[in-house]
Amino acid sequence: MDDIFTQCREGNAVAVRLWLDNTENDLNQGDDHGFSPLHWACREGRSSVVDMLIMRGARINVMNRGDDTPLHLASSHGHRDIVGKLIQCKADTNTANEHGNTPLHYACFWGQELVAEDLVTNGAQVNICNKYGETPLDKAKPHLREALQGIQHPITLQCCQEKGDYYLCKAEKLGQSLTKVPFKDTFWKGTTRTRPRNGTLNKAAGIDFKQLSLLAKINENQSGELWQGRWQGNEVVVKVLKVRDWSTRKSRDFNEEYPKLRIFSHPNVLPMLGACQSPPAPHPIIITHWMPYGSLYNVLHEGTNFVVDQTQAVKFALDIACGMAFLHTLEPMISRHSLNSKSVMIDEDMTARISMSDVKFSFQCPGRMYSPAWVAPEALQKKPEEINRRSADMWSFAVLLWELVTREVPFADLSNMEIGMKVALEGLRPTIPPGISPHICKLMKICMNEDPAKRPKFDMIVPILEKMQDK
Repeated sequence: MDDIFTQCREGNAVAVRLWLDNTENDLNQGDDHGFSPLHWACREGRSSVVDMLIMRGARINVMNRGDDTPLHLASSHGHRDIVGKLIQCKADTNTANEHGNTPLHYACFWGQELVAEDLVTNGAQVNICNKYGETPLDKAKPHLREALQGIQHPITLQCCQEKGDYYLCKAEKLGQSLTKVPFKDTFWKGTTRTRPRNGTLNKAAGIDFKQLSLLAKINENQSGELWQGRWQGNEVVVKVLKVRDWSTRKSRDFNEEYPKLRIFSHPNVLPMLGACQSPPAPHPIIITHWMPYGSLYNVLHEGTNFVVDQTQAVKFALDIACGMAFLHTLEPMISRHSLNSKSVMIDEDMTARISMSDVKFSFQCPGRMYSPAWVAPEALQKKPEEINRRSADMWSFAVLLWELVTREVPFADLSNMEIGMKVALEGLRPTIPPGISPHICKLMKICMNEDPAKRPKFDMIVPILEKMQDK
């Protein structure tokens, strides 16, 4: 079968669906020029493939090597339906590429009049200059430029209507200024780029320990050591697991279990890149991508420079819900995963990603709860096989939501043993302080229903969080 980029270019929806069903395939990887599958589908107007990629979690504002987003390509080629889908999914209408051109620059240059109307209606600025001092109006074809230049004359509106260029006057009606805004390089803000084909590191699950460089120890606890390291020229996090009485059977279980955690196919899931066993004493080792902001717990509680306001809190909650909704579709479902703020990592573009390197292996202290503050009461009382894992995860999400909006550690004044006992047996629950959004309070209470059967599923709360984000 041809590669995914060809399938998206040609609109082969069946082949794309089969490729997406393999969780080791990274739908946000780029080809040799950094074009993601979504870039190609948008460029060629493959609407059904675009729908599929967006539904599976393709990043809407992903950039190729020239800093073009999918919206740049759809706008250039006049695919109005796809432009509408991208805008609906929060595509940035004013993102500039390496030349400083926005999607509106290209729509005007190529004479895509209806696309330009949609862009302007949805916030695209007509006065932003590219690197060469040109606005979208300067790039417009002559008849469009004439209409724009006549915007301040009394007869402009009538002329524009006669020429079918009414939308060009819309910018003024929408309150836009026609005064040129000089180009400003916003690269410092950080961008969402495609991962190169070999940059996903998803070809070799087995790692040669000799290729790993351990640079600095980050942390150590009862489950193992965490190191910052390098592998194949990439910054990684290396986790050296502490396992008592390492045996042939445990080694076999390890080799069978870790490949299932190499989930590259969703932007809100952080895959395990690979694993090995270190000589001479065989310690199981796993590696994952280095995340500059660390965990959500670090961001919320350990003095990072990033301020999490309510808008960002809802964004993080939506990211986590999307990731969990995807994980819950997998069969068999990932077991022994504990959802909490320490197992959610924050990407360089402030995307929350659920870490697969925090999933426990079958030989790691079965039944032990490492973070009971986030664990559902029934999960603290029953055997793992007796628990509805999906409902228990929803309780954990509710505690995470509480943590996001209060910026506090749940039950910070109690030990883990005290938390486990009091939550399971004494009805200890997080207290919702005054001043929290009533919508978030309501969602929190629904997700923390004492009856596991009455808690919603993640795919039910994703649209609720999307509406909150819009407000």
